[in-house]
Amino acid sequence: MNSAATGTLEQALAHATHLLERDPALAAEQALEILRVAAGHPAALRLLAAARSAQGDHAGAIGILEPLVRRQPAWAPAALELGLALGRVGRGRDAVAALRQAVAVDARLPQAWRALADQLLALGEAAAADDAYGEHVRRATDDPHLMGIAAALAGDRLPEAEAMLRAHLKAAPTDVAAIRMFAELAARLGRNEDALHLLARCLELAPGFHEARHNYALLLHRNNQPEQALAEIGRLLAVEPDHPGYRNLKAVVLCRIGDYEPAIAIYADLLERHPDQAKVWMSYGHALKTTGRLAQAVAAYRRSLALQPSFGEVWWSLANLKTFRFQAQDLAQMRAQLARPDLAEEDRLHLEFAMGKALEDQDEYADSFRHYARGNAIRRAQLHYRAEDTSARVRHIRARYTREFFRSRSGMGSGARDPIFIVGLPRSGSTLIEQILSSHSQVEGTMELPEITSITRLLRGQGGPDSALPYHDALAALDGEGLRALGEHYLAATRIHRKTGAPRFIDKMPNNFMHLGLIHLILPNAVLIDARRHPLACGFSGFKQHFARGQSFSYSLEDLGRYYRDYVALMAHFDAVLPGRVHRVFYERMVEDTEGEVRRLLDHCGLPFEEGCLRFFENDRPVRTASSEQVRRPIYREGVEHWRHYAPWLGPLEQALGPVLQSYPDVPEELQGN
Repeated sequence: MNSAATGTLEQALAHATHLLERDPALAAEQALEILRVAAGHPAALRLLAAARSAQGDHAGAIGILEPLVRRQPAWAPAALELGLALGRVGRGRDAVAALRQAVAVDARLPQAWRALADQLLALGEAAAADDAYGEHVRRATDDPHLMGIAAALAGDRLPEAEAMLRAHLKAAPTDVAAIRMFAELAARLGRNEDALHLLARCLELAPGFHEARHNYALLLHRNNQPEQALAEIGRLLAVEPDHPGYRNLKAVVLCRIGDYEPAIAIYADLLERHPDQAKVWMSYGHALKTTGRLAQAVAAYRRSLALQPSFGEVWWSLANLKTFRFQAQDLAQMRAQLARPDLAEEDRLHLEFAMGKALEDQDEYADSFRHYARGNAIRRAQLHYRAEDTSARVRHIRARYTREFFRSRSGMGSGARDPIFIVGLPRSGSTLIEQILSSHSQVEGTMELPEITSITRLLRGQGGPDSALPYHDALAALDGEGLRALGEHYLAATRIHRKTGAPRFIDKMPNNFMHLGLIHLILPNAVLIDARRHPLACGFSGFKQHFARGQSFSYSLEDLGRYYRDYVALMAHFDAVLPGRVHRVFYERMVEDTEGEVRRLLDHCGLPFEEGCLRFFENDRPVRTASSEQVRRPIYREGVEHWRHYAPWLGPLEQALGPVLQSYPDVPEELQGN
């Protein structure tokens, strides 16, 4: 056959192949035309079979393919097509034989491995199917469809990636590599429940897909399901006990639930084997700091910086110890890093906050404030916080949660008395209150627990799609049994954080003040404590703090002022509709009359006075917040007025606070509840 004829034939085959997806009948006609010119042409026969199969004529396809595969046993595409057709008519064993032939000839065919896994799974051969799915995943890098999707994901073209994934999975619903990619997409879009379901499906099909299980464990951890995350990590470590990634994740989750000692042991061993991991040194430092081993924590942070001098988060971690003081060479290093034009934004952000603290400690308040302001500006630009959204939310809660609303639900919820909730704004003295209470023999300190937020997400999923604030609608619709079940759900979910036999425990998530209505309804016997501090002291302390997560309002002085006003208004409302329910602790009064305030606090909690509560700084429990080192020392009065050093620059905060500032510690009349 001359070259022109060959070219024409190849063009005709390419055209017919192109037609196959959108018009299989026309593709079949084109294949027949080719066969009239080139009788028995293997590619044309395979194309004709595929077109017949696409039209539902699987028997016709098999009739073409079986003799073709006998004549061309070393041609993998024909065996693959035969395996697919045999599978469609229920001849599973024959399909498996054909597909095994295909992958034996060419192991680089991801579709053949996936089809083989599907057939084996249908025959009940789960272990063999798992192996085949594993091969499919390994070969998926050769799949042009998945390569295109991966490129879209890497380029952050998420709508394009989603459309491609949906189309791909419609045609190949058991493509576990694509399912995992879809889970990644869902997680990046914040659709965590969808991502979890997708990864669970992935592992149902391919239990040996370890990368997907690792993703699953990580997402469970991020979705506040630590027990389930540890179970998945356990399965991974059973296969690869020394895998550094799995062990690191286990340490992270153990820290999350307060099991610091085994986590520290894991980090120490990992770093002995892999000493050049700057991020692991930082995590090790965090765990050591939380357990009060300050010198070891500093040494770990220093090791991290020796490996990566630009690591801004580590510089901030040193600053965030509060009691640590930078040396002259430290400031020189930080300034050198900040001068780099190629410094990553996240490193710059953290370094600005660290420099602010370093200069504050040297009484260079003007320069300190400039660095704090730069750090806040970077973080504020990354967020999508709108102060008006918070104000609207507070107005909605004040209108919804009335005296009658609570009266009509009196006696509902769980009767448990275990939890003590400490709420308020960050940097308001809540860690000090927690340390005092956890020094009592009947009380265990835990951490800032996310379970109430998780319950609001659960309710939000049950709310109407047209509601602006669906969680409140869903909560209002619950009967007594529903409220009791939520209270019991909270108690069950927090049990993993309780390490002692103490009958009471503390949940110190400050932002729970937004959910006091929910807490009262599901746990009516829980203790509620509001930690309050002078608005300029609290506001500026929040402004100079870079929070690991949340607190989006804290990166602008104006936003801080408005948030404080909304907080005061909401707490005044709950004081009015639930009189006496919330016990308020003013930080300044705690400093001036510690014993009197501690006695009043314990009385409200129904606890007898214990001398140890006044010696809270001797309590060696783990403390996870920014005040961890400060609460390991006696109360110092200097902190009360420290904000005044920055008074010249706090005008925007003062203006936003308005009458709340002038009235403190009282509540302005216009904000009082009714």
